[in-house]
Amino acid sequence: MRGVWFARILVLILLSLSVYGAIILGEEESNDSGAEATPTDEKLDGLETESADDAPADIVERLDWAEADGPPPETSNPLVYLIGGLGGLLLLLVSAIFVEFIGVIMLLALVVPMVSLRKKHKEDQMNRGRILGYIEANAGIHFSALRDGLGLANGVTAYHTNELERAGKIFSWKSGKHRRYASSILDKDQRKNIRNPLSGTRLAILEVLAESGQLGLESKELRQRLQVSRQLLSHHLKELRTTAMIEPAERSKRAWRASVYGQEQLHQSRTVQDAPIL
Repeated sequence: MRGVWFARILVLILLSLSVYGAIILGEEESNDSGAEATPTDEKLDGLETESADDAPADIVERLDWAEADGPPPETSNPLVYLIGGLGGLLLLLVSAIFVEFIGVIMLLALVVPMVSLRKKHKEDQMNRGRILGYIEANAGIHFSALRDGLGLANGVTAYHTNELERAGKIFSWKSGKHRRYASSILDKDQRKNIRNPLSGTRLAILEVLAESGQLGLESKELRQRLQVSRQLLSHHLKELRTTAMIEPAERSKRAWRASVYGQEQLHQSRTVQDAPIL
């Protein structure tokens, strides 16, 4: 799956930054606590008046080094690396929790390699068969629904779906915040319709508008027929308008009718729903 190796490299970079920052910070603290006191400016001024033969050799070397090299170069703040690495890891964790497709990628990148190392046995084959059958019976199902429907853990579900996809038995795609799956036995038209599904309230709206013909219906009439709230209806009408499945009717500015493209999508949706899973 795309993004798996990118996620692994990104996590490795963030971990490296965190470890590097922690090591440098620890070294600086140990140097500050264990460093010997260096000669002060007053002592250095006093030593300049003395002859080189009378001054101790180690102090002369320090004076020569200080005059030749000047102050030691400044180093970058290790807290930048430490906070940057830990902050990036925390951002990835929060994104994986709230955005499903990012969570799936992180599971495939980090958890699946550990799961795949365990010894293969009959339970693995049984779970893989259950997942394949569930996807065939529920084309377009998203990861969370698949996991909860079969009662499997995140890592197990991600591992087997990845193996099934690599074997060419299923395919997946990103849909909003979700990652959805379908069986590879679907033909081209069925796959196209599955990727752009019409279901629930949106499907009901399009069916009612298609039945009303060219005159269409106003929002108030749609709410009465479908028994939905104004906010919910407004949301679905906006989405259908964005995808060009509906268009304004001529009789009123507030009236909507199904477009030619919307009627085609409605027909394809009905065809897929009526088609048996082979």
